[in-house]
Amino acid sequence: MIFRRRPTQLFAATRIPPFIKIQNRNLVNVKFKWVKDPVLDTAVSNALHLKAASTLISLIASNPDFALPIYCLSRCRSQLGLPPDLKLSTFIRRYPNIFREFYRPDSSGTPVPWYELTSEASEIHHQETCLVYNGCYADILSRLQKLLMLTKQRLLPLQTIDQLRWDLGLPYDYETTLVAERPDLFSSVKLPDDRVGVKLLTWDKHLAVSHLESKDPARDCKALAFPIRFTRGFGLKRKCMQWLDEWQKLPYTSPYADWSHLDPRTDESEKRVVGVFHELLHLTVLGRTERRNLSNLRGPLGMPQKFTKVFERHPGIFYLSRKGGVQTVVLREAYDREGLMVERHPLGEIREKYACMMRKGFLDRSRGLYRRERGICEGGEWSAGFVESENEMEHDLLSEYESD
Repeated sequence: MIFRRRPTQLFAATRIPPFIKIQNRNLVNVKFKWVKDPVLDTAVSNALHLKAASTLISLIASNPDFALPIYCLSRCRSQLGLPPDLKLSTFIRRYPNIFREFYRPDSSGTPVPWYELTSEASEIHHQETCLVYNGCYADILSRLQKLLMLTKQRLLPLQTIDQLRWDLGLPYDYETTLVAERPDLFSSVKLPDDRVGVKLLTWDKHLAVSHLESKDPARDCKALAFPIRFTRGFGLKRKCMQWLDEWQKLPYTSPYADWSHLDPRTDESEKRVVGVFHELLHLTVLGRTERRNLSNLRGPLGMPQKFTKVFERHPGIFYLSRKGGVQTVVLREAYDREGLMVERHPLGEIREKYACMMRKGFLDRSRGLYRRERGICEGGEWSAGFVESENEMEHDLLSEYESD
């Protein structure tokens, strides 16, 4: 009897794990056009240079003399985000209702400009300090914890945290306060490139819940959909609508969960990238940050090449504002149709007070209500009085964009 060998099935039915089946769908090349959103642009422009003014206020208030010379403030210019062709002294003089200018002679007797806070600015800064270290301390502490929990090693260089410090609501001296005062949570470590980093020592499972997951009452996190809102008049093609609808139904990977099984060339992996930045922007006080602040996060967050392209591919979730010559990533759901924040953080109210002072000071100065007078010397200090003058205003406006 001859036994015939059964032919081998080249494509035998094999049980494939569910996530492998899902990931067979490659990244779809869908392009959306950028459409200007005047409402969100206004929200960004209303707080233009607010970070710079707020940082200068913190610098001056943290000095024992409550005043600093211009050369000390210039050393911190990189933290301010000002245009390179804008003189720092010119920027400060725009807001005489916040910064009071006076002169002290240096060792050679040359008058050097010094700056201190006005009484109104000092009062608002006092409110901010009380809020950070009392009313919102636990909230701000958790924001730093969650930021580190988003990373692969729960570790970030200080320079990277510094870029996001103001957006997260961290105090200027967070390294010596939040980090140093909580050795049970944080540790300062030396990185291989000799930089200093902050490492989170303990994982808090109660914090490992994303904002999108917390809004899901059923806690069914398998296919969570992101809130979508487009600019009025945004012409969405049918093909794009179909792709977006299918993309929203893909499994949702929590930004705090293990993502090693995801193929970076798939739409599901892209949804995880969107989820990470969706969560990161929810950690910010104003629901936005400058795009350049995210450039150093590719490695720590495990992002693919050109990861910031998701901001262009998902204009219904993010908006890229170009006000002030800087690209600012705005989380759409953080703002209503009028450009107001849906959930206002207490620190946001403090910053609104600063922004109102900046608008008023700049407007009053543009009307010629201020002029510096250097001819008064009181006790070794040259005071700067202010009177009405149109000519001085014209001179200062012409020199506003000279280099330091």
